[in-house]
Amino acid sequence: MTYTTILTETRGRVGIAQLNRPQAMNAFNLAMLGEVFDALETFDKDEHVGAIIVTGNEKAFAAGADIKEMSEASYIQMVTEERVEVWNRIRGIRKPVIAAVSGWALGGGCEFVLSCDMVVASESARFGQPEITIGIIPGAGGTQRLARLVGKHLAMEMVINNRTLTAQEALQFGLVNRIVAVEGYLDAAVAFAEEIASRAPIAVRMAKDAVNAAFETTLTEGLAVEKRNFYPLFATEDQKEGMKAFIEKRKPNWKGK
Repeated sequence: MTYTTILTETRGRVGIAQLNRPQAMNAFNLAMLGEVFDALETFDKDEHVGAIIVTGNEKAFAAGADIKEMSEASYIQMVTEERVEVWNRIRGIRKPVIAAVSGWALGGGCEFVLSCDMVVASESARFGQPEITIGIIPGAGGTQRLARLVGKHLAMEMVINNRTLTAQEALQFGLVNRIVAVEGYLDAAVAFAEEIASRAPIAVRMAKDAVNAAFETTLTEGLAVEKRNFYPLFATEDQKEGMKAFIEKRKPNWKGK
């Protein structure tokens, strides 16, 4: 498919979707939202892709939603267009989704990052939820996912008083996995994604689902999800191959079956 607001490519077993509205600091409009999620779902169905990266450019991952597009929107429009509901579609992607962030990740951009499974940040990355400055609040998970990641007090300050986190602060509070130099930050994210793509595909999907359950359920329910995902792996060829390779002291040859 030909896209107008994003660029896509594959490197090895890694699918990459790059937000490409540099004139608007990659602010999300309806067109870009539709295209990025179409790309994610296409990569998810591609058996040759083991992990997915979403990125922007060195100056901005995404500086929020397109305010010009939203400024005159009515309540009815916002509900019927489901402008924020699409963020929940990331949860439905079975393969790991990694955000490669450089520069600004604000508002909806920060919420998109929060929705991803892992985050590689460049030294210039900055994270914030500035919606309060234009008379609204985060509506795509910012108040909920942020609080679960960084805790109530810091989330309150970010949402109510527009505090922005540096890359180092984001690492300190558990919002990102690692920080790399601005130069080559995408290459570093691809190397990280390649590691993940080299793992047993079915087990990776099961693991992602189980870890996500820890943030969405009680402990008892989460343990039930873990057990539900653990036992079926013993019906896969990859489980037999993985344990045989361990015993034989060699690298496993995953089949994804």
